[in-house]
Amino acid sequence: MLIAHISDCHITEPDKKSYGIVPTAENLARCVQHINQLTPSPDFVIVTGDISFDGKLAETKHASNLLEEFNFPYYIIPGNHDDRSSLLSAFESERCPINKTDTIDYVFEEKNLRCIAMDSTIPNAAGGELLDSQINWLEQQLSKEPLKDTIICMHHPPAKFGVLETDEDGFIGAEKLGSLVSQYNNIKAILCGHIHLTAHLPWNNTVISTAPSMGLQLVLDLTLTRHSEFTIEAPGYLLHYLNSENNFISHSVTVKDVDGPYRFREYSTIK
Repeated sequence: MLIAHISDCHITEPDKKSYGIVPTAENLARCVQHINQLTPSPDFVIVTGDISFDGKLAETKHASNLLEEFNFPYYIIPGNHDDRSSLLSAFESERCPINKTDTIDYVFEEKNLRCIAMDSTIPNAAGGELLDSQINWLEQQLSKEPLKDTIICMHHPPAKFGVLETDEDGFIGAEKLGSLVSQYNNIKAILCGHIHLTAHLPWNNTVISTAPSMGLQLVLDLTLTRHSEFTIEAPGYLLHYLNSENNFISHSVTVKDVDGPYRFREYSTIK
């Protein structure tokens, strides 16, 4: 089982750039092309939110057009920059298979893996939240398949990662979520975005993994004193590999030009 995990696309309207300088649409197109050429091919792609720059329908439709170039199934969940109604209007139902119009929470299965997508957004706010009703719904879903390999996908990581801007955003309901998750041994990972950096954190009997962005990276400052700075970098994504030994392995991929590959055997005698 191979999962491509992208996040924080921040797609603007056509012919525009995020914050006027970051070519996120161009970068997303590069990532889609890169992922399409992988061998083996991913079984599916998960997009963990902030698909649009400002939630506008034109932005969201532009993102949908770019993501439709994938050669395999992909699924979306909202981030704090998205608008739920725009997502439901711009994307076909199989990309976001829900039967309600409030929070976008749903379950899908690919091969031997169960995936639970959860909507952690608060309208008009940057931070994350899972309502009590969502926690109760998640508990029902987990109890249905307590032994099947499962991942949970949401935009906001339910823990602090040492990134000041997003740490201060907060996550309401994180303690209740952690208490629930800790009761299960089959949750391979919680896949998130929001912090615009690749990071992994052991948490309540599982691991939280955050994907990088489409080239709009937050500055990592572990002194926790600098606010709201970003750099323009090559876009990237995560590859999550559930192997034959049932280990869930996460690799970070940066989409950029490289020199190589070179065979060690051919160059090992050169000094």
